[in-house]
Amino acid sequence: MRPVVESLEESRIREVANAGMGRSDVLKFWFGESDEVTPDFIREAAVASIQAGETFYAHNLGLPELRHAIAGYTHGLHPQQPTDHWFDRIAVTSGGVNGLMLASQTLVEAGDEVVVVTPAWPNLVAQPQIMGARVRTVPLTVAASGAWVLELPALLAAITPATRMLVVNAPNNPTGWTLTRDEQAAILAHCRQTGTWILADEVYERLYFAGDSANGAAPSFLDAAAPDDRLIVAHSFSKSFLMTGWRLGWLVLTPALTHAVGKLIEFNTSCAPVFVQRAATVALQRGDEVTPPLVRHLQLCRDTLVPLLQALPGVTLAVPRGGMYAFFRLEGHPDCLLTAKRLVREAGLGLAPGSAFGPEAAGWLRWCFASRDPQRLVQGVERLRAWLEQDLPPSTGSAGL
Repeated sequence: MRPVVESLEESRIREVANAGMGRSDVLKFWFGESDEVTPDFIREAAVASIQAGETFYAHNLGLPELRHAIAGYTHGLHPQQPTDHWFDRIAVTSGGVNGLMLASQTLVEAGDEVVVVTPAWPNLVAQPQIMGARVRTVPLTVAASGAWVLELPALLAAITPATRMLVVNAPNNPTGWTLTRDEQAAILAHCRQTGTWILADEVYERLYFAGDSANGAAPSFLDAAAPDDRLIVAHSFSKSFLMTGWRLGWLVLTPALTHAVGKLIEFNTSCAPVFVQRAATVALQRGDEVTPPLVRHLQLCRDTLVPLLQALPGVTLAVPRGGMYAFFRLEGHPDCLLTAKRLVREAGLGLAPGSAFGPEAAGWLRWCFASRDPQRLVQGVERLRAWLEQDLPPSTGSAGL
């Protein structure tokens, strides 16, 4: 076994979830997915494809129909370029995580330097490490309000001509932090000077609540970049289309990379299943029936959960601008992995430990608020409140004297 593979850490989120598996009394908010099933018309498109006998291989880069649909969808969000401009830049992948791994396989060699903005989903750090890269992290910092913010000068200073790739996820899992357009422009201009590739994980682009964009989407590097910029943007059907288990995503590439990524797909998965691609095509064609209502519901969930958590003693939490997570610090509970396990065992509440996303997030907890019924969030807060009240340290006062 390669030492880098042997040294990979197991998911701490899974470690907590495993502690609660089989318990029907646990309110589960640990995984990054909604508890709402994929809409009927998307599932029916997959069934129809299977019944039509579409059980064979497809093009490495994806069905042309789906790639055209993605190109139209991308044009709708980023209209600076015509729809046809996007088609030759699209590669369909077997999930967003597969797309991100393909990006590392395309660009990173052993010994290369990769910079990752953290806290971040652990795969973003592990994938370049698997390729043999030397990964440097640039942590976000925490404001007094509990909001995570980027120290832009520190990030730019960390990116040098020796930096092969920058990995940045915004809107961010787990913190909800989102890049501004000015920050994206500054990062892009700096990376042009250093010759650094940008791998932008923008899977939460549509799950954006700030209300400061005309199309309802978070700022994207695609709005600032030229076609030949060293930029790869990763997307997924999982979050915005309620399709986590379908394992389908896509990459937006520079035109020069598309053919090469198609070759890599052949050596990884050959292609995504046709019936899944048919379902995704319909999801894009009827996306207005899925994503806008989903975003409105997620904002309701956020606005239900966050004030209740902020009212608890010892909680530090800022309102997230994007994503589907409340990321909060619990005073007096620095070991978040232990705290998360105790919450499962003692309160029937399943949350993700912040340390799963990097050492700078130790002492924090991630709560996925993508709940079909917001009352489940209220129930979860009540369980946390009761647990905190029971977990108070013994009094050192002089009562009874």
